[in-house]
Amino acid sequence: MINYLATQKNWQNAFSDTITSFAELAQALDLPIDSFDSQVGQFPLKVPRRFVQKMVKGDIHDPLLKQVLPTFQETVQVTGFVTDPLDEQHANPVKGIIHKYASRVLIPVTGACVVNCRYCFRQHFDYHENLPTQNDWQAISAYITAHPTVNEVILSGGDPLSLSNRRLLEIFTTLEALPQVQTIRIHTRVPVMIPERLDEPLLARFANSRCHIVMVIHANHPNEIDQETQIFLGKAKKAGVTLLNQTVLLKSINDDANTLASLNEKLWQAGVLPYYLHVLDKVAGASHFYISDEQAVALYWELLAKCAGYLVPKLVRELPNKPFKTPIDLYNH
Repeated sequence: MINYLATQKNWQNAFSDTITSFAELAQALDLPIDSFDSQVGQFPLKVPRRFVQKMVKGDIHDPLLKQVLPTFQETVQVTGFVTDPLDEQHANPVKGIIHKYASRVLIPVTGACVVNCRYCFRQHFDYHENLPTQNDWQAISAYITAHPTVNEVILSGGDPLSLSNRRLLEIFTTLEALPQVQTIRIHTRVPVMIPERLDEPLLARFANSRCHIVMVIHANHPNEIDQETQIFLGKAKKAGVTLLNQTVLLKSINDDANTLASLNEKLWQAGVLPYYLHVLDKVAGASHFYISDEQAVALYWELLAKCAGYLVPKLVRELPNKPFKTPIDLYNH
């Protein structure tokens, strides 16, 4: 018999072991405190110690560290970089639903996330106004029922896997009661942050769902995929979960073909299919991560030459008010 409390306690302990101060981070990485910027924006430092352990000690330029380290560059205002780059507020018909695509709705089930990624396009999102409470789920179900073309529900946030198993199971039960819902998709960064979150009770529930379960993880660099991460992703695959990955192109982190090829190979070894390679959403505070379309396309051609076709994700951007991801034109750059 699965011990719910014991397994949940394991990952919850890892969730609570989070670094939120520069002093803690400097100590963990053997870096001088003055190597960090003292004046940063309003999006605080937050990173699990488990993820910090994947970083190279003493290296201020570590690609994993760069993804989570606040810097003064976030305070620089750059034209075109805005607080709501995808204009999600205009695709929000009822509280708790973002409906941009004909066959899919997205539900931000929590504002909580285990890590604050510095390029997060929802770092300015008004979760207070959009998170569904228990009382809102009846209206959500009614909305989905009134839109029969919807056959897939995407759970997002924040990060859905920051919720307890009990809460996730309640959400699954609600969605499975809607006959038209055939697929439940989870967008999550957690498996590369705290892989043990994919515990037995959760995977058992996935395996027993009448819906097709898709998990889209978010990994940007091969160093994020260590052996333990591969093991837990393998367990999810054995539970019948379809595993996909989406990567964001980030300047000085993964903007070279060798890095991306290595990431895609590691993902494949873990049973994860590289799915999307996103150009950066132009969110305020993230302009220092931006690379141009011309650079992205040149990089993509290199990647095509290095990897088997099934290991090359689609190069896309998300545009406001478009009912699909927009492929980047490879031939006119």
